[in-house]
Parts: sequence; C-alpha cells; structure tokens
Amino acid sequence: MKIPVVELSDCILCGVCEEVSPSVFHVSDLGYVQISELDEYPEAEVDEAIKNCPVDCIFWE
Repeated sequence: MKIPVVELSDCILCGVCEEVSPSVFHVSDLGYVQISELDEYPEAEVDEAIKNCPVDCIFWE
C-alpha cells in the first residue's frame, strides 16, 4: 500500500494539502502537518495535494 509522506523540514504550512484532502492531512496543535492513519488513502486527493504543493514536499512511499 502506498502511504503519503510530508517532508516536514521543507513544509511551509501553506494549507493546500489540508484543503485538498482533509481526510488525510491536518495541521497539528504543535504546528506541523500530520498524516491520518487510514486503511486506504484516496489516491486522487493525495495526488492533487502533491501536484499543488508549492514546495513539493509531499510524496508517496
């Protein structure tokens, strides 16, 4: 299974990923993007987040 990953050291917290795929991405209370633990990730939504990330810090593992 493919799992989305965010390279936190590159992330600028723009919120695009959370806007495009709120079931997968969310900003924690500590101020960094977290990936929800899901049995299956919505590929189209995650691909859209990857495509629209301004710093290209989201990828599949």
